[in-house]
Amino acid sequence: MSEFLGMPGARPSKRQPYVVATVVRAQRPTSAKAGDRALVRADGSIEGFVGGHCATDTVRTQSLRLLESGRATLLKITPSAVEPHEEEGLVEVGQPCLSGGTLEIFLQPVLPPPLMRVYGDSPIARAFADVGTALGYEMTTFGQPDSGTRAVLVASHGVNEVSMLRAAVAARVPYIGLIASRKRARAVLAEVEGGEIVHAPAGLDLGARTPGAVALSVHAQIVSLGVADRLFG
Repeated sequence: MSEFLGMPGARPSKRQPYVVATVVRAQRPTSAKAGDRALVRADGSIEGFVGGHCATDTVRTQSLRLLESGRATLLKITPSAVEPHEEEGLVEVGQPCLSGGTLEIFLQPVLPPPLMRVYGDSPIARAFADVGTALGYEMTTFGQPDSGTRAVLVASHGVNEVSMLRAAVAARVPYIGLIASRKRARAVLAEVEGGEIVHAPAGLDLGARTPGAVALSVHAQIVSLGVADRLFG
C-alpha cells in the first residue's frame, strides 16, 4: 500500500483493517481530482489526499462506518444541505462547506481474514488448520488468544488443555472448542471457570470419524454460529 499511495510507511500492519478511498470523479471547483487516493485507518487517521478538510471529514466518517460492514460503496459528496441518502452501493452526503464542486469517491474496505488458533499437534489439529486455510482464514498454532481471535480449538490430547481454555475464556473468544470425549470433556471443563461456553466435544454431529471429517465438523459449527463473519465482535 505504501507504493500504492506513493508514501513511505502507509501500509498498515497485517491485522489492521483500513479503507482505500479513491476519487473517481471530481466536478470543479474542487481541490481533489480523479485518481487521488488516501488510506483511512481504523483509528481515523488518514494518509493521502481526497480533498479539503470538509471532504476529508466526510470520507473519514463513512470509511469508519464501512469497516463494520466490510462492504465497498461509492460516496458522493455534494455542496448542498441535502439529507444523507443511501441505497445499494451508494451513499450521497451533502457538505455545504465544499468549494462548490461534487466529489465521487470509491471506498474499499480491506479487512484482515478471521484469525483462528489451534493448539496441539494431533492429526485433527493439523486437519483443522488445513481446512481453515482453504476457507481463507488465518490459522496459527502459537500465541495467546486476544480480542482479535475469532476461534480457538484445543486439540492437544491432554497437554495444557486447561490453561489454553482458561486463556481463551478470559479473552472472550467467540468460539472455543475442545477435542475430547464427552466424559473427558466434563472433567477438563470442571477446572475451567466459565467453561460452559466451550463447545465440547467440538463440532457438529456429522458422524465424523476421520481427522479431516472431524475438522470439517468443527468448521461447520463455526460457520453455523457466524463468528468468523464478524471481525470486531
